[in-house]
Amino acid sequence: MTRQCAILDDYQQVALRMADWSLLDGQVHIRIYSHEIATADELVHAVKDCEILVIMRERTPFPAEVLERLPKLRLLVTTGMRNASVDIAAAQRLGITVCGARGRGAAPTELTWALILGLTRHLVTENENFRNHGPWQTTIGTGLYGKTLGLVGLGQIGKRMTRIAQAMDMRVIAWSPHLTAVRAEEVGVEAIGTLNELMEQSDIVSVHMVLSERTRHLIGAQELAHMRPGAYLINTSRAGLIDQSAMIEALQHHRIAGAGLDVFEQEPLPADHPLRSLPNVLATPHIGYVADDNYRSFYEDAVDDIVQFLKGEPVRVLKP
Repeated sequence: MTRQCAILDDYQQVALRMADWSLLDGQVHIRIYSHEIATADELVHAVKDCEILVIMRERTPFPAEVLERLPKLRLLVTTGMRNASVDIAAAQRLGITVCGARGRGAAPTELTWALILGLTRHLVTENENFRNHGPWQTTIGTGLYGKTLGLVGLGQIGKRMTRIAQAMDMRVIAWSPHLTAVRAEEVGVEAIGTLNELMEQSDIVSVHMVLSERTRHLIGAQELAHMRPGAYLINTSRAGLIDQSAMIEALQHHRIAGAGLDVFEQEPLPADHPLRSLPNVLATPHIGYVADDNYRSFYEDAVDDIVQFLKGEPVRVLKP
């Protein structure tokens, strides 16, 4: 019997060439959805016959009420090793195996630095002037040599951020709820006692934390008030880590110099959202992980997850 599998959210229409799906020939019939599926009803109608689903990060949520309407579903593969938009406990209760697909930390790190450099050197403004025959040299960039990079979180990506900052002769400081001085010193970073102290000392604050109920709105109006007027805020991690309304107000009143953003509380961001028009915002549409090597890793693991599941030996199983 051929099993039905849908690959969702393949916006760039590249999933089938990023891995060897022929390993599933004769066992699995694959179809692709490259557009956003906007509603739960539309989603259920599209994939109700599927035993296997492959989803891209958190683009399409699978809460309990959706999973309960998919009685044929037995395997859900998500790119990444965690996905807050999937109710894994409900899946487990319903007999649905949820597996992850490993990515690489390099791609989001690279985009984070692209946002930092784009903001501090005013690349969008200068490029627009260049293309539109505008004035030659209108801005003065902020050099990074000797400046302080404040990392909120010192995990895999935070450590990658550190190495690049050190190569630029920047001072690197870090804070997280359980960060110790010893662990920070191992990578040449200074641990800071409180989040507010980090905000006060940093020229650039870059957020690299896991979103949970404990960390939601970790950075709000009070924390933003401790930032320097010339400092920049970068978030390529999760939108919910920062109180979006407080951040927008700080940007509108120029209490901080600017923000570099790749994640948003609503995606795609509405056309009339204020973040789309603020001149001190440099933003990208959640592409931190969207890179060729990352996609290959994701989809190769997805194929392997399906192969192992069909053998009755699933790997990379995610737990609630």
